[in-house]
Amino acid sequence: MDKRTKGSPTELRLMVVGSSGSSQFLLTNAILGREEFSKDITSISGSRKSIGELAGRRVAVINGPNIYDKDISQAKRKMELRRSKCLCVPGPHAFLVAFDMEKISPNDFRAPKLMRKRFGRHCLRHCMVLLACEGNVDGPALENRVQKTNWHLRELIEKYGGRFHILSKNWRDHSRDRELLQKIERMVASLGGGCFSSGTFQKAEVSVKKEEKRLRKQRATEIEKMWTEMEKQYIAEELYHQKDAYTSNVCAEIRAKAEMDNGWLRTSLARGLGTGLVVGAVVGALFGSIEGPGGMVLYGIIGGAVGGSAGGTAQVAIKHMEDRVAPPARLNFNSIFINRFFATPRP
Repeated sequence: MDKRTKGSPTELRLMVVGSSGSSQFLLTNAILGREEFSKDITSISGSRKSIGELAGRRVAVINGPNIYDKDISQAKRKMELRRSKCLCVPGPHAFLVAFDMEKISPNDFRAPKLMRKRFGRHCLRHCMVLLACEGNVDGPALENRVQKTNWHLRELIEKYGGRFHILSKNWRDHSRDRELLQKIERMVASLGGGCFSSGTFQKAEVSVKKEEKRLRKQRATEIEKMWTEMEKQYIAEELYHQKDAYTSNVCAEIRAKAEMDNGWLRTSLARGLGTGLVVGAVVGALFGSIEGPGGMVLYGIIGGAVGGSAGGTAQVAIKHMEDRVAPPARLNFNSIFINRFFATPRP
């Protein structure tokens, strides 16, 4: 059963969704005030979490593949849907559904049904439509035009409860950041001030917490050893600050790793790999039937190997992505200290 769960009062978790094209990535850049995605990006194969600020409020922005992306397999899409939920636990405060104001497609009108299927039947209550447009944005005038004359946009927006905001495709334009934040906060407050959750978000949260517990146990000896070393170097208040900095960074590393890789995701990957083996074997057997029974066996084996290889390649690619996105599993204390206090802000 869907329900609302109280979330962090200090961080807004925003899941940005797009049916196709570059709209969700333009929106992400606009929210974060930086070019997280290049202007040429129209799709991504893996889910991603970015931290930043919107009008002074800390936000976590979660992006996954576009809903109607044809370039990824069904198994991969399913796994990345799970991953996006893990990156957003215990659930998003808002779903921001991004569209290009000048390019509304038939898929955009079908998206609400698919969102309910993938995120939970009440997720549209937590949705706000974001319409991206070219040039300088005269917010009130454009919003008035949408409400009174653009019936196709009005029809689309009504599917999401009538909530919408217009933003510029130029992420450097921050003139409407405060207004967007206020709209999101009002929507969240109207729903009780909590985040959205459902059965699968709860499953994601359980899996992330279980993985965190496993990783903490795995690193317990390392942490104890580091604390002992600190006690030899620092005393009193300085010791407290050093331990606090170290512990906070270790917890952040563990959390990030657990969100990117946990039992729930590994189960999804294993199923995808198994499907690749089965489908590959079937296709190989069909081709091999031309050669007779012996050919069916031979090509079935070859096809299974190819299908399994495809699944294995996906696993390697996902691991590469985790290494790139998630913090490393272990850092020495000097690295942690430097990263915490002297990290250069991203442009």
